[in-house]
Amino acid sequence: MGERTVTSGGEVLRELLAEGVSPWLDGLRRSLLTSGTLTRLVAAGRVRGATTDPAALAAEVAGGTSYAQQLCHLTCRSVPLTTAVQALCAYDLRTACDELQPVFAATQGLDGHVSMDPVVHPGGCAGALADSAVALHRAACRPNALVKLPATDAGLAAAGECLARGIGVHVTRIFSVQRYEHVVEAWFEGLERARGAGLDLSVIPSVAGLPVARLDAEVDGLLRSAGAAPELRGTAALAVARLVYQRYEEGLGSARWRVLASAGARPQRLMWSVGSGGSGGSAISGSSAVSGGSAGSGVPYVEALVAWGTVSALSSAALEAVVERGRLRGDTLTGQDGAARAAVARLERCGVSFGEVAKRLEADSVAHEVSSWRGLRGAVAARMRGGAE
Repeated sequence: MGERTVTSGGEVLRELLAEGVSPWLDGLRRSLLTSGTLTRLVAAGRVRGATTDPAALAAEVAGGTSYAQQLCHLTCRSVPLTTAVQALCAYDLRTACDELQPVFAATQGLDGHVSMDPVVHPGGCAGALADSAVALHRAACRPNALVKLPATDAGLAAAGECLARGIGVHVTRIFSVQRYEHVVEAWFEGLERARGAGLDLSVIPSVAGLPVARLDAEVDGLLRSAGAAPELRGTAALAVARLVYQRYEEGLGSARWRVLASAGARPQRLMWSVGSGGSGGSAISGSSAVSGGSAGSGVPYVEALVAWGTVSALSSAALEAVVERGRLRGDTLTGQDGAARAAVARLERCGVSFGEVAKRLEADSVAHEVSSWRGLRGAVAARMRGGAE
């Protein structure tokens, strides 16, 4: 599609859907459920899915009242800590799935999903991750529930096992084209095993998530430290996204996919996590930039990462920013692999090693998730010791 400018306001979300991009709410937590925020967003057509973040859950358990009643009930029953954490998460997952059930039904299972991390050490072995993911999915007991797993070697093995059992997965924290290829391989293998077991492939969804803002923040930090090429800041994520999208299209053109598609399988969708990349993160720059948004708002990423079959995951604040200030220019990813390779080459000439960047970000993301789950367990333990007051 050719580039064009469209109106802002609520129209931008309808334009996103017309381009094949589904907006998901990132950072789902209990207060967004009890306040009716998710209900309103779904009813207004602004949200088509949701995903959780253990750090956001931990902060709300520690400092809010949304979880107090359930925590009090769990405390009175002397429920073990791990079971209590899983109960809190499963309740949120079930409730959010129910809120999005109308979208799930209206789109025949294409949209309306909710994803959540299993309650287990994120750096654990594949078997422990798979078992915890299966337990969470069973506790949710909803067809539109997805288990979220990291794109580590163990996480991909667990994802393949879940898919083979008919459980939908959301693979997260993909920081390179090579790692995305590993995700696709795990997806293919999982679906092939499911097909061999006689399962219905049409009800086994999958999402592959790239934290684009985090990738830009890391590369921009390297450029800044080296005092090199300020004009290249904010170009890394778009380049990687374009190359990943090319691999996505190649996968859907393969003979291997045609066999799975003939058995009812649906394409794995690409998700751009467009939240802030942290301090020092920059907006997508150069010719891809669109005026009227900051990197932290997520607006430039939503504008610059548009192609069929994708998802943009935004916080509630970023969603409002897109509604107020977003401008689309049509499909920005299809057929752009040449420009993407040129951008990667320019960054590499400035000393950026994408392999090293991905390795560092993957390690950092695992450490962050471990810390987040430790924080959630600690917050739940503290509230239970205090009677959940």
